[in-house]
Amino acid sequence: GLLSVIQKLKGSPEQELRIVLLGLDNAGKTTLLKRLASEEVSTITPTQGFNIKSVHSHGFKLNVWDIGGQRSIRPYWKKYLGSTDLLIYVIDSADQKRFEETGQELAELTEDKSLTGVPLLVFANKQDLVTAAPAAEIAEGLSLHTYRDREWQIQACSALSGEGVQDGMNWISSQIMNRKK
Repeated sequence: GLLSVIQKLKGSPEQELRIVLLGLDNAGKTTLLKRLASEEVSTITPTQGFNIKSVHSHGFKLNVWDIGGQRSIRPYWKKYLGSTDLLIYVIDSADQKRFEETGQELAELTEDKSLTGVPLLVFANKQDLVTAAPAAEIAEGLSLHTYRDREWQIQACSALSGEGVQDGMNWISSQIMNRKK
């Protein structure tokens, strides 16, 4: 299965991939990035601009661009999309009054020509909060089922506890494997 494919690749030089990590402010993007990099997540400050981290996963070097989600920064998102291998979009599952706004931002992003066919992983973050909407409900609200030009996955998670994050990374590795075939 997937494990044997990954083990075969371990003998080959590490492949680099560019991942762009986007979402509204306070969605948990930086916490997620720190979790992926096995860093401390207890003190996070809002991203002013962007963070870049290289994360090693399943024999791949993932260069992850975490770009701030404040309204004033969002117009610049498109400048970072060139050569993107995978888009991760993070949603605060507990902030239901912003679902429409985050859905509009995601729809605009996926219409960008530089993201045509680029796989999309939506992390439905903050599932550890009692007010969090389930991932299936968020997928329906975002109309993800209408995305026919790309592979997509929604993954419930808590970047703070780490629950569900590895499942998302496993989906990313399966996308990488499918592209190599």
